[in-house]
Amino acid sequence: MISEDVNVILPELILAVYAMAALMWGVFTGKDRVAGPLIWLTAAVLVVLALWIAMMPAGRAVAFGGAFIDDGFARFAKVVLLIAAAVVLVLSADYMQRQNFLHFEFPVLVAFTTLGMMMMVSAGDLMALYVGLELHSLSLYVIAAIRRDSLRSTEAGLKYFVLGALASGMLLYGMSLVYGYTGATGFAAIATVVGAEGVGLGLLFGLVFICVGLAFKVSAVPFHMWTPDVYEGAPTPVTAFFATAPKVAAAALFARVLFDAFGGAVVQWQQILAFLATASMILGAVAGIGQRNFKRLMAYSSIAHMGYALMGLAAGTGQGVQSLLIYLAIYVTMNVGVFAFIMTMSRDGRPVTEIRALSGYARERPGQALALLFLLFSLAGVPPLVGFFAKFYVFVAAVDAGLVWLAVVGAVASVVSAFYYIRIVYYMYFGEEAEPLSGQMPWPHGAALWVTAVVMALGWLPSINLFGVEAVAQAAAATLIP
Repeated sequence: MISEDVNVILPELILAVYAMAALMWGVFTGKDRVAGPLIWLTAAVLVVLALWIAMMPAGRAVAFGGAFIDDGFARFAKVVLLIAAAVVLVLSADYMQRQNFLHFEFPVLVAFTTLGMMMMVSAGDLMALYVGLELHSLSLYVIAAIRRDSLRSTEAGLKYFVLGALASGMLLYGMSLVYGYTGATGFAAIATVVGAEGVGLGLLFGLVFICVGLAFKVSAVPFHMWTPDVYEGAPTPVTAFFATAPKVAAAALFARVLFDAFGGAVVQWQQILAFLATASMILGAVAGIGQRNFKRLMAYSSIAHMGYALMGLAAGTGQGVQSLLIYLAIYVTMNVGVFAFIMTMSRDGRPVTEIRALSGYARERPGQALALLFLLFSLAGVPPLVGFFAKFYVFVAAVDAGLVWLAVVGAVASVVSAFYYIRIVYYMYFGEEAEPLSGQMPWPHGAALWVTAVVMALGWLPSINLFGVEAVAQAAAATLIP
């Protein structure tokens, strides 16, 4: 029996063993001298695991009495988050080297937080959920404050820690209420009680508190307060990591809990998600208009995009889950490209994140400006770029589920948010000449920028058909909602 369980959790087990071995290697061989090789080695391990998981045969397996679930839905989310984490690691190496804070703890912490994320998307029990969430969160608290000589980085880590502890407390309170009213922690057992007895007032309060704790992780309004400050204060590679892999894990966990444990209470949690999606889309669109810092603007962009993703989840259907997975894959791709560019913005060796610093950038480096244009227009949802189809899928899922008003709100918010993306393009092509940026773009950043830009520009073609993501997402959603 134990051997069968080990086979199910083998990718996670390998990553855990690697992370502990890497930690020992860093401690006993001179610490920061091995930071560079550790970054590349960790990225390679994550990519190998992603390929291994992607090639696993279709099917569903459980371990430890259903506490761990390995199915198509979990595999899709794991592949996306593993690749995102690996790419961000590679992009961070040059930046941290130039800014003199390349520490061996960074790739080790990324490995541990990725392990927590993999546990989150495969959780089949409230206890497993919490263990994965805390492993993920504790590593992120340290990563946010990884630059020890920066007051802003320390402040970002402290803010995230305090608010994260509050969210964890609310999540635990919700879990205790669910256990008290159902007598179970396993998702299948909870779903049985919900199906037989319905959702009473106490259980509804538990569901609300669980949604609040998970909404914090996806930066959904009104639990978004940490996002702009942490995005701005943390080092740019850390911000890039926050904006990609953890969003996938948190949104996938949200879907897992709601459908596996509370699939019989769609009417109740649909209202919660509709509110979170509406508030996130509106605030992300409006608050981003006044931002002048690129990283802070991307924070509000993240809040808005998580609102669109939650719209698909709010549909409460298999089509909605499919649209959520498609949206997450496209969103991560766009953010990787944009942050690859932001990491190269510097002047006289110092990082620059002000949007106005890009004035006249297209005249100096037209190729890089064009690639960034494709990514920004895709974030705005301009057709026929792939970002438009990401929003199209969630809008269709919402309309088919009877949430027409939510799709209308999303369309209006998308138009409003297009302003701050287009403003960046305006500065690059029509802004007055300013002191040019002096930073050079290393080949990993150039490759990430151009690959993601080409994917956004050409992925909609019928012969490419979103690189097969639509079909894979449909199969993955079917494993969550047969």
